[in-house]
Amino acid sequence: MRLKLGRPDIKRYADRFDLPTADSGLTVTFLGVATLLVDDGSHAVMTDGFFSRPGLLSVGLAKIAPDDERIDACLQRAGVTKLEAVMPVHTHFDHGMDSAVVAERTGATLVGGRSSAMLSGSLPPDRVVVAESGSAMTYGPYEITMIASHHCPPDRYPGEITEPVVPPVKANAYKCGDAWSIFVRHEGGKSVLIQGSAGYVEGSLTGRQADIAYLGVGQLGIQSDEYIETYWNETVRTIGARRVVLIHWDDFFRPLDQPLRALPFAGDDLDNSMRVLTRLAERDGVPLHFPTVWQRENPWA
Repeated sequence: MRLKLGRPDIKRYADRFDLPTADSGLTVTFLGVATLLVDDGSHAVMTDGFFSRPGLLSVGLAKIAPDDERIDACLQRAGVTKLEAVMPVHTHFDHGMDSAVVAERTGATLVGGRSSAMLSGSLPPDRVVVAESGSAMTYGPYEITMIASHHCPPDRYPGEITEPVVPPVKANAYKCGDAWSIFVRHEGGKSVLIQGSAGYVEGSLTGRQADIAYLGVGQLGIQSDEYIETYWNETVRTIGARRVVLIHWDDFFRPLDQPLRALPFAGDDLDNSMRVLTRLAERDGVPLHFPTVWQRENPWA
């Protein structure tokens, strides 16, 4: 499967980019990979905040660092000036590299595992929180609960970050650290699970509920059908989600000012993921969607 050339054609799924748009109320905006902005118009939280998106050659052969110009341009385009919290889903570079910079720009608290604290840079200690799995935290009108999870295999940079990371550094300095299932519940009652990586811990979400599941599918397409079905069952079915939105399918070596495209077959197979996920979604009667980048959407509509 991984010897196939090229990449899936995301246009095959054009009919699934159909989430309702919204200008007010609680919205979610997809900003590439697993970066999601949850915003009620007055207060907002964000996962990851990854906007630098260095090219493949830089990641493979050189050192990488947050790109201030790209970060500022993306925050401006998304209309983000203030955040309550920034939460890396884990600390690989395509998730955690920009998190502290975004937190600094927006006055947010950086919330994650011990490894994310090693990426905190110049943030003051009172704006860096090491989460405890299963413990609810309050940021503005949001209740955030982070549950320990696993990264989808293979984890190319496994392990913990044990010393402060001072960019520029090689990509392998951004080890995975803690991977999280993140529940966000608004005081108005709406809830969402953000599963940034297509990994799971069996039974870890039992007894928890969320209306919507934003489901990471990066590398899911190179797993077995059995793995994909177990992943769906341990997330979507367990929490009783009534709608699923797929994230972490886009080529994160391509900047966000260019049209998104799927990851190449060399690292993933979105078509294979969709073959199995479509069957599971139809079995369970759960609508399956892709989010539209930059667009404020209301998945609860």
